[in-house]
Amino acid sequence: MKISEALKVLQSAPRGGEPFEAALVCGFTPLHLETLLGARLQQRLSGRRIVIAKGLFGDTAGTLESLRGARPHAAALVLEWQDLDPRLGFRGAGAWSPAAVADIVTSATRMLDRIGAAVEQLDPGVPIACCLPTLPLPPLFHVPGWQAPEARLLLDRELNGFALRVVRRPGATLADASRLAQDSPPGSRFDLKSELSSGLPYTLPHADAVAATLALLLAPPEPKKGLVTDLDDTLWHGLVGEIGPENVAWDLDSHHSLHGLYQKLLASFADEGVLIAVASKNDARTAAGALARPDILLPPGKIYPLEVHWNPKSGSVGRILQAWNIGAGSVVFVDDSPMELAEVEAAHPGIECALFPKNDPAACHALLRRLRDWFGKPRIAGEDALRLESIRQGAAFREVESGSAAEAFLRLADATMTIDYGASQLDPRTLELVNKTNQFNLNGARYTEGDWRRRLADPNAILAAVNYQDKFGPLGKIAVLAGLVRGDEIHVDVWVMSCRAFSRRIEHRCLLSLFERHDAREIVFDFRASPKNGPLQEFFESLTGSRASGPLRLTRTQFEEKRPVLYHNVIVTDSTP
Repeated sequence: MKISEALKVLQSAPRGGEPFEAALVCGFTPLHLETLLGARLQQRLSGRRIVIAKGLFGDTAGTLESLRGARPHAAALVLEWQDLDPRLGFRGAGAWSPAAVADIVTSATRMLDRIGAAVEQLDPGVPIACCLPTLPLPPLFHVPGWQAPEARLLLDRELNGFALRVVRRPGATLADASRLAQDSPPGSRFDLKSELSSGLPYTLPHADAVAATLALLLAPPEPKKGLVTDLDDTLWHGLVGEIGPENVAWDLDSHHSLHGLYQKLLASFADEGVLIAVASKNDARTAAGALARPDILLPPGKIYPLEVHWNPKSGSVGRILQAWNIGAGSVVFVDDSPMELAEVEAAHPGIECALFPKNDPAACHALLRRLRDWFGKPRIAGEDALRLESIRQGAAFREVESGSAAEAFLRLADATMTIDYGASQLDPRTLELVNKTNQFNLNGARYTEGDWRRRLADPNAILAAVNYQDKFGPLGKIAVLAGLVRGDEIHVDVWVMSCRAFSRRIEHRCLLSLFERHDAREIVFDFRASPKNGPLQEFFESLTGSRASGPLRLTRTQFEEKRPVLYHNVIVTDSTP
């Protein structure tokens, strides 16, 4: 991004509403880095006006310490060598003598400890993204440049220890140095002229690469939820219907290990909670023979559903989306045929289609990296491991529910709901569920981690996180409600429920629990209808008798008159520390 482009992005920011304040902590003059970071964050948070607050030149630790007790929405820490000791930069007046090197290492160690302590003392509700030194050290060591000096290794050791200390703080993330090196080659990062004249040591392209990385760390994209893959010449090499299940290949010995790498990544995704499905034009029995081979790296138990037949793949993908109950925008489709990709893309707008480059190792490597970016997440929750099995269970649930004995089935489901009104506000899964749920979502509002913790700091705030299990198995944490108590009214502005939990009357039990816990006369919902939240619109209509498009009120009397019989066993907890 050029500076002129960044300024246009910032000028297009909305003027109303609460701005998003990000503290930029660095020891050099930020200049263009400040502008580019603001623009990159503006692109990621288009509904907010970005405000960048910066500290004093040459005082990284002091700037961090000044944030203690402050509550910016986020902080970006950009360290360079001179922040650890001025003699590690080009503007410092200290000597570059051999005698000074040991003292420089000691001084840098003390400064890293001070900065680490300042990071840990930030308000826990402030997410922080950190970028470690990216620039070359000055030629202060006695060895030639191609030899690693012992002092540099000592500095690296201390820096790595600092990095581990930082990332262990909740809400802290660290820029990946190797990825940044691919986006911004080390030889084109440093601008000595700019450093000496203005105090900004970065070239413009490097400043933008750092800004883009920090923006991704502070406002990451929502991970994709599911991947649909082809089989022939994608999951394995060869046409299984022509050469047989025993002759398709994916290993190094057969020179087709690109397919094996792809299988390994998909198996890893499945273990992380990503949904994996197959859409293939093939004979189902023949394809099943290949999937059942003991050497396959993606076992069929990690795949659901399997759409293997001779009908169009767009139809297969549509049925998979229906089985998963998620939108096309959360899914990636991988195939070796451009024609199949085009057909699926035309039928399912929003789906991400990726060509499997079966004969191009470099392109395959790029694809694997891109898939990791699409599906990567900062942490893996226990509920992630339950996702695939809960979808299988949901299919069985819907099959029984559709029969005439639905009421008896619900009565005998042996369902248990655990509603936690306490410390789940600190659970990342709670915010993740709020930010990724669409169909049962009160108003579609999304929150940064800083926003979420701020809103829950209100003494009148309430938060309920709901776990569910029945005889089909556990679903994990599947619903979140949040709002404010005002007398005998509850104002709910966050209510989401995973689509995996539909048709179990969990939504009714949630409202009954709120009414009972707070002895409330009425609940006021900050509801906004959207093209995606039809299930919630239907739920409100079943209680109020009319289709709402905006905020609505529900009295306890109305609710008790319309709610069905509820069969759940309920456990209410309050784990506030």
